[in-house]
Amino acid sequence: MTHLPVMFAEALQQLAIKEDGVYLDCTFGRGGHSQGILNQLGENGRLLAFDRDLDAVNSDYAQAMLKDKRFTLKHSCFSELENTVANEGLVGQIDGILIDLGVSSPQLDNPERGFSFLRDGPLDMRMDGSSGVSAEQWLATVDEAYLVKILFEYGEEKFSRRVAKAVVETRAHTPITTTRQLAELCENAIPMREKHKHPATRTFQAIRIEINRELDELKDVLQQAVRVLKPEGRLVVISFHSLEDRIVKRFIKNESGAKYNPSRLPIKEVDMAKGLLKKVSKALTADAQEVAQNPRSRSAVMRVAQRVA
Repeated sequence: MTHLPVMFAEALQQLAIKEDGVYLDCTFGRGGHSQGILNQLGENGRLLAFDRDLDAVNSDYAQAMLKDKRFTLKHSCFSELENTVANEGLVGQIDGILIDLGVSSPQLDNPERGFSFLRDGPLDMRMDGSSGVSAEQWLATVDEAYLVKILFEYGEEKFSRRVAKAVVETRAHTPITTTRQLAELCENAIPMREKHKHPATRTFQAIRIEINRELDELKDVLQQAVRVLKPEGRLVVISFHSLEDRIVKRFIKNESGAKYNPSRLPIKEVDMAKGLLKKVSKALTADAQEVAQNPRSRSAVMRVAQRVA
């Protein structure tokens, strides 16, 4: 296997893989994590993977892995996790779930997908190219005030008003149809440069998150993951920006320890519901060697929890 995903060894270690266990890889991508899991499973183990990207599901490496009878791959998004697992008859039997939230290298490297501002191509950005609205279609009609909100909240772009105004003024006479057009628009609209960061970085992130409903999908998958795990099953999540990591951190905290309804006072021990998760370790990051070999790993944060009941 030539491709190693970010924090590959740490992910496999934190899953605490059992030879006869049942595991779920929610982001198949190029199959790196999935192959690593399969390598540690015995003949009675099982791995269910899914990806919302048809290119990943139909890839040559996916088809080769499907020859392994222990492996099942589905075209599915995060919010369909529980249904996907239920259709396989595996609810409550999952020993470990891995969610890698990064955009995959094939998506970034293919100009036709429209994810990268470094390569000129159609302004698409859809994770699932078979459905939904493209970035080009969305930018053609989005309200200026709403665009400001999305750029500020999802991209943490402090010049969101400038970029949004430039988009609206440009599209009034010229359709914005390519990644190069949008990247140059951002370069012209943003007066200050961040060190080692292209001016279009935050805008591309924000638009991608919005059209793919990434944060809503993440919230859905976390809730559903807890329901399909078996007791002592592990949940391992790798995020790549603060918005995702904040959601994961808050979810694990909220699902750990005792919970109560503040409207029912005084609080009695019998009224306190036990959380379904416990935090396994502090947040983990890539080591210096991996960061040197793969700069993408610099922003990765891994959080791990375990179902307790």
